[in-house]
Amino acid sequence: MEKIKSLPLFKIIYWIPGLVPLYHFLLAWAGALLYGWPSENIFVVGVTGTKGKTTTLELVNAILEAAGKKTALLSSLRVKIDEESKKNKTGNSMPGRFYIQRFLKKAVKAGCKYALIEVTSQGVIFHRHRFVNWNMGILTNIAPEHIEAHGSFEKYREAKLKFLKYVGKKRGKIFINSGDKNADFFLDKLESFYPKSYSRNDVEIAQIFPKLYPLRAAAGIAPPPFLLSDFNKDNAAAAVSVAKDLGISENTIEEALHRFSGVSGRMEFVQRKPFSVVIDYAHTPDSLEAVYKSFEDLELHIQNFNPKLICVLGAAGGGRDKWKRGAMGKVASGYCDEIVLTNEDPYDERPAEILSEIKSGIPADFPPASVHEILERKEAVKKALSLAKEGDVVIITGKGSEEWIHLARGKKIPWDERAVIEEALKNRKLGST
Repeated sequence: MEKIKSLPLFKIIYWIPGLVPLYHFLLAWAGALLYGWPSENIFVVGVTGTKGKTTTLELVNAILEAAGKKTALLSSLRVKIDEESKKNKTGNSMPGRFYIQRFLKKAVKAGCKYALIEVTSQGVIFHRHRFVNWNMGILTNIAPEHIEAHGSFEKYREAKLKFLKYVGKKRGKIFINSGDKNADFFLDKLESFYPKSYSRNDVEIAQIFPKLYPLRAAAGIAPPPFLLSDFNKDNAAAAVSVAKDLGISENTIEEALHRFSGVSGRMEFVQRKPFSVVIDYAHTPDSLEAVYKSFEDLELHIQNFNPKLICVLGAAGGGRDKWKRGAMGKVASGYCDEIVLTNEDPYDERPAEILSEIKSGIPADFPPASVHEILERKEAVKKALSLAKEGDVVIITGKGSEEWIHLARGKKIPWDERAVIEEALKNRKLGST
């Protein structure tokens, strides 16, 4: 009893069944009340899905800004209110404890007409989507992730559905990617809300892409900074569908997409010549495969028909989705010529064991000499770059634009993937002169 008395209130709450959902529900209500229900005075768009949320939000934002609209944006990458933008340092894509309501209040005060918010499954479980007047809800795609946290893929999918139903109940419009393998599930469950489907293959959307990404490399012209791989076409299709629904002209949409330079840590090119170096946040088997597959038909291969793909990857520890580790190794073996396994965010797990579990998914017939296990991430990056020749592609996944590597007992060390790569490239160049 004395021990219980000495515990903080929020820890005691977690011990009592049924109080956790109520606690978070009341927090969401209190936040809306405290800040005066700000979502009633701004057009709110929520984007959810397994991958592509951040990029889709940025694309919608770029189009709205091109149309002269004031916007606010809250994602895993940044927090933006009108022209003021800063990194999201909360460590949470969808922060709690009044954060969203405070963000909306500031956006309204700044005169923003649109608020764009990344919606996560865990945020929904904690009722962070509650008491927000959502005008639009967009589903990019759905694939297994956070299975341990939710208990099953079905429960993870239900969390996404719960958000979209909430949007529908608020009389908001719902957009579903019809090209996703779970589209029928969502379209059926949301039928009473008349969801809209979109696809990169829709005629009015597909006809935009050739204008944005002509085969320039054959003429010796550098490709645009934003690569229209299949999954980025899906993200663009979502943004175009929303923009058209909002009445934004096709010329404005095309101009915005043409000028869009991409998102930090998402298919971000650090270097294109003499070999390409790309950073991406991919950290699930599906997203990893999407990144690797995108390099099969990209323009940068026109001048080199057989480039080597050199892949640096790891997996998060702390009991996070252990099932995916072997699957990621298998995916890498299907696309990569050289695989460099390294640390990502081990938390309280032994890093070497995480690498071993990833490696277990690599088939026995994959050349052993082409699998490199290097725990120190900086050294792994150096190794990958040392293997690259002219025309090759080095893809470094898992961290994206994250600023920390998380270790045991809450310890973390600063990390800047791009800076590490740029330093290694500089040293490689100096070493060759």
